[in-house]
Amino acid sequence: MKEVCILIPTLNEEATIGGIIQEFKHNGFEHILVIDGNSTDATREIATQEGARVEVQRGKGKGTAVRQGFEVIEEEIIVIIDGDGTYLPSEVKSLLEPILKDEADHVIGNRFGFGGAFSRSHRVGNWILNKVFGLGYGVKLNDILSGYRALTKDSLKKMNLRKEGFEIETEMVVESVKRGIRIKEVPIRYEKRRGASKLNFIRDGLRILYTLYVLARMYNPMFYFGIIGTLFIAIGIFSGFYVVLEWYRGITHVLLTVFTSLMIISGIQFLMFGQLGDLLVSLQKDMIEVFRELGRKK
Repeated sequence: MKEVCILIPTLNEEATIGGIIQEFKHNGFEHILVIDGNSTDATREIATQEGARVEVQRGKGKGTAVRQGFEVIEEEIIVIIDGDGTYLPSEVKSLLEPILKDEADHVIGNRFGFGGAFSRSHRVGNWILNKVFGLGYGVKLNDILSGYRALTKDSLKKMNLRKEGFEIETEMVVESVKRGIRIKEVPIRYEKRRGASKLNFIRDGLRILYTLYVLARMYNPMFYFGIIGTLFIAIGIFSGFYVVLEWYRGITHVLLTVFTSLMIISGIQFLMFGQLGDLLVSLQKDMIEVFRELGRKK
């Protein structure tokens, strides 16, 4: 398909990259771009032999590789797939169908649709992150971390992507929600990876969780400031309970009383900041809709 480019970020994937490229070629995809993160094995050589365009990554991290690919791709639709063999090229048409039918601009392969080769810890971790995303952004999705997805070039132009690591998938979903880009999930299979995973469960999980929280400042300020405010109020109530108990015993804690008051007042102020932020976000969305409507009329 001439209007589609397959983007494959790689790092030491010599065991799988050749078969992935062959299968995409067999299914009629001519444009395949491999952004290689300075592999020490034969990944680049194999990819070149199989007819893919290969570029060496500038910098480190999956996010850096993906953004570099976005800069040079000219085709109207981009499919992103990991080079480790965990995703099936044969399922690419399932991801492209909603875009070709104009039902979505960003299609995510849901690895939980048919079950997959997940450890219990990774399954639980993904569930937690997806729930946090739903709570913070008001959109229910099942697999925001999937490494198999398709996007239109126009939707990418609206996104402001900056993340350098595995957080890039989360950032793409958040940016899609913020910019009003249509998202759809389709079920896919997820195969067991050959070799050791590059994803550190605890480190990268915390980074992704932090990314969700920080990005919420712009999209859902009440979620961002609400967590801080609730934490402050909870600390104030806890310390206040202790102050009251001690007071009944005839012991006065002046400094702790002041601390309690500051915590509760600060917590209430953070909640007010969140409400004000929500109001500004709502006004911004209304203005965007007005401008879009004006654009349609012209």
